[in-house]
Amino acid sequence: MNTLEFIKEHRLVSISRQVYGEELLECARRLIKGGIRCLEITFDQASSTNLKDTPSSITMIKKELGDEICVGAGTVMTLDQAKAAKDAGADFALAPNTDVKVIHEIKRLDMVAVPGAFSPSEIAIAWNEGADIVKIFPIAQLGVPYLKAVRGPINHIPLMAVGGVSEENVADFMKNGCCSAGVGSNIINRKRAQARDFDAVEKAAAGFVKAIKNI
Repeated sequence: MNTLEFIKEHRLVSISRQVYGEELLECARRLIKGGIRCLEITFDQASSTNLKDTPSSITMIKKELGDEICVGAGTVMTLDQAKAAKDAGADFALAPNTDVKVIHEIKRLDMVAVPGAFSPSEIAIAWNEGADIVKIFPIAQLGVPYLKAVRGPINHIPLMAVGGVSEENVADFMKNGCCSAGVGSNIINRKRAQARDFDAVEKAAAGFVKAIKNI
């Protein structure tokens, strides 16, 4: 799998926060049925077991689904988390922030790096330090006018829209300069997982795929 090209081709990344194990595996199966082929499993920074929970789920899903789905580790904010993600079999690693040391470690470990940025300076720093895609976060608070303004002078850096992405706004972000988008609780969330409402996950995934179909 060429991870970078896979993300750019399939465009949507479903983000899982605090959902792990068998429940997340079934969510992943339903994502594929709904048309989404990229999954981000985040590290919960407040959890003392985050170095176990996220990597174990990455390993499980890659073992069961292989290259049917591209799996990334999210909220990678330390060197230890980057290493744990790689050891677990993650294809890519994302962060909410621009941390040069973490970017370098992700690249050293031969993973696709998607650090987060808020300002033009952070976007440029992340790119110059080796990012493959730069995540604009939180995109919903910044909005399309901000994205269009940034895209004027910074038109050579691949951008991912993350933070408040919905079926209603995802197409606008794609049309105005983002090559991909990360979607959180609007697809996978703890309530759906705990209720085992996997049909809702599949339906939501299909809705997002439909929203960007003609872009």
